[in-house]
Amino acid sequence: MPAITEFRHQSPTPEYDYPREDRRLDGAPKRTTWNHYTNASGEVNAGVWACERGSWRIAFAPNKEEYFYVLEGRCRVIDEQGYAAEAGPGDALVIPAGFKGVFEVVEPVRKHYVIVERTS
Repeated sequence: MPAITEFRHQSPTPEYDYPREDRRLDGAPKRTTWNHYTNASGEVNAGVWACERGSWRIAFAPNKEEYFYVLEGRCRVIDEQGYAAEAGPGDALVIPAGFKGVFEVVEPVRKHYVIVERTS
């Protein structure tokens, strides 16, 4: 039987990265990811993500979507038409498959995330 994943009982190794140069709009924000869970097929990942202030263009593949819940800080997701969804502590958003726009970290942010990337 599969085991329940309890984030509080794990200490995954953090992974660090920065937005790609060709997508970066403001700053050079360091992003830190603690991936707590990947399912057997590799289609679902869940964990904690933190980022410094800055902004960059995002383009989700047609098979990839993300749910996230902000723990601290503030961010905005802005679509190609200019609509901005802002999220702070206690807020949750879904970035749908195929989305194109901008991700902006207004105040250093930390969030729980679940990313689904279907392979079929």
